[in-house]
Amino acid sequence: MDPMHPRLRAVFAEPRVSPTPTRVWRDWAVIAVLAPAIVVEGIFRPDLPWRVGCVVVALALLPTILWRRTKPLAMVAIAFGCTTVAPYVLPGDPCQLFTASFLVLLVYALFRWGSGRDAVLGSFFVVAKVTAAGLVGSIDGGELVAGFAVMFAAATLGVAIRFRAAARLRELDRVKLLERERLARDLHDTVAHHVSAMAIRAQAGIAASASQPGAAVEALHTIEAEASRALAEMRAMVRVMRRDQPADLGPNPQVADIERLAGQFRTGPAVDVDLRGDLGDLPPTVGSALYRLAQESVTNARRHARHATRIEVSVAADDTSVRLRVSDDGETGAARPTGFPGFGLVGMMERADLLGGTCQAGPNPDRGWTVTAVLPREGVGA
Repeated sequence: MDPMHPRLRAVFAEPRVSPTPTRVWRDWAVIAVLAPAIVVEGIFRPDLPWRVGCVVVALALLPTILWRRTKPLAMVAIAFGCTTVAPYVLPGDPCQLFTASFLVLLVYALFRWGSGRDAVLGSFFVVAKVTAAGLVGSIDGGELVAGFAVMFAAATLGVAIRFRAAARLRELDRVKLLERERLARDLHDTVAHHVSAMAIRAQAGIAASASQPGAAVEALHTIEAEASRALAEMRAMVRVMRRDQPADLGPNPQVADIERLAGQFRTGPAVDVDLRGDLGDLPPTVGSALYRLAQESVTNARRHARHATRIEVSVAADDTSVRLRVSDDGETGAARPTGFPGFGLVGMMERADLLGGTCQAGPNPDRGWTVTAVLPREGVGA
């Protein structure tokens, strides 16, 4: 079997990029600039063999820009098909217009947004156009080579940006998965605490039922067995989610532990913590999430808040929700990465969303940066 066959099959199987963006204002701006430019070039270029025809064809093909993302193969087929046939049926080649270089955008869009099949089939139209232009004498040998080079550069740029965007999406998914694993550990610790209490109570019931044998003893044995089985299954599940790493069953930090952030650092900006409201009966998942969000926000501020002298952490609770606010007084113009490989904020937003809350971050109007998270007291996801 030809070794290239599996590779070509893989190229054909490459799906289209989804979701595909619709038209934006920049598309209309490009048309608004190019349309009069085509007319002006047709009027003032004396070397065009058929000015009216070239201008009309170029203007007729200009709207293909609007559908280059959603229908890249069709737009390439229309534009390059017409310009391939034009020199044989018309006195001139519309691609001799400098403003007809907008066709390069169609080649870029074909490889940026189209499927593998679209890219392969569209390439034939592009090659046919450049080759036909050389055969009819519209361009000389040097221009023929330059034409192929420009089209190849546009295709390469489209492929590069396509794979870069795909890699970023994969990294976003990885961060979200990591945050889900962390939340799964928190849920495991919470449920394990209650199930462990069930097991202890069942064992105590067994010890106290010596004088009252019978159904109660059998029920207590069943409770103990079910509780032990549930613990084993949950630990196995967490181990699988953590790529076979043993589950860490140590207690998770809670809201009260946020106060430790104030005295945790000996250098850098001072950290002030203010806890207000009834925070004593928060579910462990909510308390742990608040601590993780505060810890991540403080860490980001210490790393990236240029010339900051103070970081303020406040947690306020009411009857329905808990609000976390972390603010610093660093320079407003300083760039702020959002954490581990640029996706720390994504992880915080994912954790808040899983608990039915929200998390936002951005620069302050005057100076500094603020992270705000609001979680429901019960921690129930939407």
